[in-house]
Amino acid sequence: MNLPTHFLSMHIPSVTTTSTIKTHQDIHNTHLLTSKQLAKLHFIVSMAVFLASSSAPMLLVLVSFAISSLMGSSLGNLYQNFDITWGDGRAKILSNGELLTLNLDKASGSGFQSKNEYLFGKIDMQLKLVPGNSAGTVTAYYLSSKGSTWDEIDFEFLGNLSGDPYILHTNVFSQGKGNREQQFYLWFDPTTDFHTYSILWNPQRIIFSVDGTPIREFKNMEAIGVPFPKSQPMRIYSSLWNADDWATRGGLVKTDWSQAPFTASYRNFNAKDACVWSGGASSCGTISPAAASSKTNAWLSEELDSTSQQKLEWVKKNYMIYNYCTDAKRFPQGLPPECNTS
Repeated sequence: MNLPTHFLSMHIPSVTTTSTIKTHQDIHNTHLLTSKQLAKLHFIVSMAVFLASSSAPMLLVLVSFAISSLMGSSLGNLYQNFDITWGDGRAKILSNGELLTLNLDKASGSGFQSKNEYLFGKIDMQLKLVPGNSAGTVTAYYLSSKGSTWDEIDFEFLGNLSGDPYILHTNVFSQGKGNREQQFYLWFDPTTDFHTYSILWNPQRIIFSVDGTPIREFKNMEAIGVPFPKSQPMRIYSSLWNADDWATRGGLVKTDWSQAPFTASYRNFNAKDACVWSGGASSCGTISPAAASSKTNAWLSEELDSTSQQKLEWVKKNYMIYNYCTDAKRFPQGLPPECNTS
């Protein structure tokens, strides 16, 4: 992330320069049904057989429901949405596509990326972070484009000693420029259960949320000369890697390899409200004000309401531990222009 040396975070290395890319595992499993889906299908078929002789229209309804239900339940299938990209077997997609795990040991970390590129979206993923003594480890989950003037929207989770809180690090890059870090503690233990981490990215703003509570808003302020990510499609990336030279207390606390392997888990990916970019075109078509105001694309113009604003202020007051907009020593020539707006 090209941070000053006094700052305690940096950007994950590009997956293209790390370990050997791994072939997708058991690709045939993408066609398997989960146990929940099989149970649902068994119930529907049983009901269809019972009703078939007396109610043909009802049978059609049930078959239609079965198809739509099974399709809907596969929206978050991780085989269909992601590729394992590095880690030599340390990353795995399990439970017929319902669970993805990343592992880190002394030899290597691991990572994955989305099959699709997105240009705007409302994207959710549930994560359960490395438990216990996670000092020195970093779990990164972010959107990024390619090239020297890339755009990027970051969640990074900096591990800590047992009993000490994780640090949630956020950043926004546009045209290759970042330096917009905000860091937070969380109001729960992110290692004992899954929690939902969300990015709303539309032409007006980027909103980071945790379990539906907004923690950060980065508005489009191109009018005052602040670049905003709006023209480069981005993939989703995630990785678990060793960064004990800086991640925990500035590198004073090293990774305890006797605790390896370290594991982070992912499930319930949701990008149904997102514009997939393919072949130079968006699945949302031309994003006009009229399109953004339609009910189906309401997220394209979504903003924080008064209740969400109050939640955001609650997080800032109680859980924010670093804000680049208040670090005057870091910007002796003056704070970035977006910091001077209300």
